[in-house]
Amino acid sequence: MENKEVVVREEQTGLGSIRIADEVVRIIAGLAATEVPGVAGMSGGVVGGIAEMLGRKNLSKGVKVEVGEKEAAVDLYVIVNYGTRIPDVALQIQENVKRAIEAMTGLTVVEINVNVQGVAFSQEGKEEEHRVR
Repeated sequence: MENKEVVVREEQTGLGSIRIADEVVRIIAGLAATEVPGVAGMSGGVVGGIAEMLGRKNLSKGVKVEVGEKEAAVDLYVIVNYGTRIPDVALQIQENVKRAIEAMTGLTVVEINVNVQGVAFSQEGKEEEHRVR
């Protein structure tokens, strides 16, 4: 995996430069997306037609970023909870991710594409009853 770093801004005081790796922006975007109510998790992509849901420790998976010196574009692959209104959840994801990236990195977010890869069904109350006790 390529460890690409980009210069976000140069300090004018001569103290040096600030470098933020693409992976950091990916993690910020993944965390911000999973904070939104209605998001079940991030998706690692479609493999054989099945969306693979990833846990919290793989937040940068399911997130693709293009980072320049001053701007960033983000593609997110998410799984939503059944019963949520997908357009509303997607809009909240866009707003939360934009706010988090801009606040933490100083980059201007120019585009956030939300790709819904699946729907998660609640596991509560659906446990199988045991025939024999």
